[in-house]
Amino acid sequence: MRLLHTSDWHLGRTLFSVPLIEHQKVFLDWLIAQVDEQSIDAVLISGDVYDRSVPSVESIALFEQALVALAQRTAVVVIPGNHDSATRLGFAGSLLEAANVHVRANAKDIERPIILTSGSQAVQIFGIPYLEPTFHAENFGCERTHACVLNAAMERIRQSTLPGMPVVVVAHAFVTGGQPSESERDVRVGGIPDAPIGVFEGANYVALGHLHRPQALNTQSPMQARYSGSPIAYSFSEEGQEKSVVILDVNGENIDVTLVQTPQPRALATIQGDLDELLSHSKFSPLEDHWIRAIVTDKRRPERPMDRLRERFPHTLQLEFAPDGGGSDTSVRAVDISVLSPVEVTTSFIEYVSGSDATEIETALIQQAVERVRLDEVT
Repeated sequence: MRLLHTSDWHLGRTLFSVPLIEHQKVFLDWLIAQVDEQSIDAVLISGDVYDRSVPSVESIALFEQALVALAQRTAVVVIPGNHDSATRLGFAGSLLEAANVHVRANAKDIERPIILTSGSQAVQIFGIPYLEPTFHAENFGCERTHACVLNAAMERIRQSTLPGMPVVVVAHAFVTGGQPSESERDVRVGGIPDAPIGVFEGANYVALGHLHRPQALNTQSPMQARYSGSPIAYSFSEEGQEKSVVILDVNGENIDVTLVQTPQPRALATIQGDLDELLSHSKFSPLEDHWIRAIVTDKRRPERPMDRLRERFPHTLQLEFAPDGGGSDTSVRAVDISVLSPVEVTTSFIEYVSGSDATEIETALIQQAVERVRLDEVT
């Protein structure tokens, strides 16, 4: 049996206000072709289908098109991530299940397995949606931590597994040891944001979503756990990463992993030097069609640097000034607020308008407000 693990599509995402929907469509067309070429028996989508809990009409239409095309070819398993609205993503879940699309958006369905068969091979798949501790701790009867709610969810799964059949768990979480990028939204409002990999004991493979860097985790056991990562780069911190999907070949209880690189319609690159060098040196010629972060090192700020850079590098998105010997007071950096948590955005605004850091009381009030909003999104 062959399974394909992917996650963190973030449909509707922008990169410094540049819409990425056309690039995401390229990926989804490629993904559908891979299902045919690789003879995939099921596609596992580990959350963050959308970039926001109330997605755009265009994003919804793109996901619908992809889902229809995938369902015509194979089984699909989907869970919501911390960017998704579980209620919206789980709408018509029972109806979709009749079309072999299994949306596990409700904590009540965690222990309900999806049994897939191909020839003599069978596999049981469990979906753990993103579990906001503030909301789910009481339901699970445990502390308000990610580790506690995930462990409680896995305990339900361990009590529901069928013996002699490999177990695949699809989950959206920040697992200890994972290497983040700047483009994930911090799942922490209060408390510890991560959970140890040991909470997933009992699974043969854990198909993780949330972190955008493709990576395997050290489980120190026969269990395998991997973040598929985002299919395209969503920040300059992901520059140079080889984006991929994961293909799982299941043979008995053995699972072999193969990474297949995803298409990258436009790469990211950071260039550095004084403005004249950036505009004239031939070594930068291969990067002219890239998304560009430019670090300008002139001792005095040149005139119209962004306009001039875009004459050579039309896709320049970010400009930083780092004059030789200059201090932080002479450096300016554009910030993409879409990669910051709501708490970080709000406290940064307070710092900007007041000229001083947000106080502990102000930060606590902001955290409480964000928690209330998150509760509204998951209820």
